[in-house]
Amino acid sequence: MKSVSVFDLLEEVHSCPHCQSRLTLCHAPPIHVGDGLGWGSEYLFICLNDECSLFVNGWKNIENNYGHVGSYRHMQIPGSDETYSMMVAGRQAFTGSIVDPDQIRKDNERHRRSREAVEQLKTCVADKNLEPVMYLLLDNHASLEIKQRAAELLTELNDLACIEPLRNHEFRDPHLEQTVNMAITAIMAAHFVKECPYCTELVKARATVCKHCGKELG
Repeated sequence: MKSVSVFDLLEEVHSCPHCQSRLTLCHAPPIHVGDGLGWGSEYLFICLNDECSLFVNGWKNIENNYGHVGSYRHMQIPGSDETYSMMVAGRQAFTGSIVDPDQIRKDNERHRRSREAVEQLKTCVADKNLEPVMYLLLDNHASLEIKQRAAELLTELNDLACIEPLRNHEFRDPHLEQTVNMAITAIMAAHFVKECPYCTELVKARATVCKHCGKELG
């Protein structure tokens, strides 16, 4: 199948032969419901009209022939003339997988920004640029390998600005969290500061009283 942008697919108009309603572009299920193979496409055009004759009549057909609840939705594979009467378990089938153009744009922008940040890791220390490291560490979609690479650059960047956002982020991997915490400790030591155990604000390492909350420090 020729590679086609999802935005091009959104502009295509296909009609259901059973009710003439416009087919809706949806994300394809991960497996082919018939034989366990992929559909060969990330997307499918599907009739979501509940008044469609195929859908309306399908309930009785499936009950009579298979003895369970279900119906059919008309489906067409993008870039081909292949169509199917896809068996569905209920009215909500595929309504939660409709392609959202705004979400697609957001995902594309995130992928672009992530690739850019990974490339910037090569020069961020020389450029004293903390931004790509923080972007990747705080992005829940970035791979663990990339996050680890970013975390290992924190100490060299030696920037106190990283501490607050990292302390407020929940890391899912304990090893990554340990790497980040060790980097924060090293950065604070390099700047002769420490965290107040009561209010978590940064104070001088030799301070005996926190200038922010007034508590005595050990």
